[in-house]
Amino acid sequence: MKVAVVGSTGMVGQVMLKVLEERNFPITELIPVASEKSVGNKVKYKQEEFTIVSMKDAIAAKPDIAIFSAGGGTSLEFAPLFAEAGTTVIDNSSAWRMDPDKKLVVPEINADVLTKEDKIIANPNCSTIQLVMVLGPLNKKYDLKRVIISTYQSVTGTGKAAVDQLNGEISGDDSIAKVYPYQIFKNALPHCDVFADDDYTKEEIKLMKEPKKILGDDTFNLTATAVRVPVQGGHSESVNIEFENEFDLDEVRKILSETPGVVVVDNVKNNEYPMPLYSEGKDEVFVGRIRRDLSQPKTLNLWIVADNLRKGAATNAVQIAEYLVENNLV
Repeated sequence: MKVAVVGSTGMVGQVMLKVLEERNFPITELIPVASEKSVGNKVKYKQEEFTIVSMKDAIAAKPDIAIFSAGGGTSLEFAPLFAEAGTTVIDNSSAWRMDPDKKLVVPEINADVLTKEDKIIANPNCSTIQLVMVLGPLNKKYDLKRVIISTYQSVTGTGKAAVDQLNGEISGDDSIAKVYPYQIFKNALPHCDVFADDDYTKEEIKLMKEPKKILGDDTFNLTATAVRVPVQGGHSESVNIEFENEFDLDEVRKILSETPGVVVVDNVKNNEYPMPLYSEGKDEVFVGRIRRDLSQPKTLNLWIVADNLRKGAATNAVQIAEYLVENNLV
């Protein structure tokens, strides 16, 4: 099993290597790929050092699977070239997510849509993944009508430079380059990604579109506000869900607690609820503050937290790869 990790020196790429190692993915040959300036450098995997190769050499090596985390432009250019060579690509960028010919997959929710013919598979947006892990099982039972989501997203979602900005601001170092239009320390920016013509950000648009594709259901509506907060790792979401059908709170908790990959942390009497600090380094999606919306019927409020670099990116991609191997699709 030859596996290429494209973008292996980046923040998500490094976590991908860590997750592949932790989950003991059956790699017989690892092919780390990065930008031309990194070719010849080394990355570590299972206590061994591997030499970074160019995109051209990686394609020529014809890996079975290539996991991409190198930006949309790179994915648009090179994912088809890997696919033409017979490689199955799992892409973590936004490049292919809404392409009608490409599958958008969260394994616990819709891995069964995958076939051998799928040579480019899209990994959803980090905030989308943790959202649909909760929406999926509830939609099956109660039928979604409308979802309102507000995010509290960590700086690792922007990348290493954003982490450097936050840490620089905390320490009072003004020399570190700013990636946000304002300081992030002691602040909250209602501005994730760039603004589109309708004044929603690209992050908000992803949250409004991707869940429908993953769930295979466009009968419900979503609206979103995405906010960047001074947290280093772990995204949080406040979610208001209106259903077509009535629900029972105990049954909601039972459904979610029985969903693979979801952990219910919901004991307010003991101050137990999900927090990004608690989620960091974990692969599960944590849900709590489960309660009725007292302002209207058939409506639920809850709070969802996950590590955006793991389940929100690297782990989900590796789980897709695991599904492909286990079901002989590669």
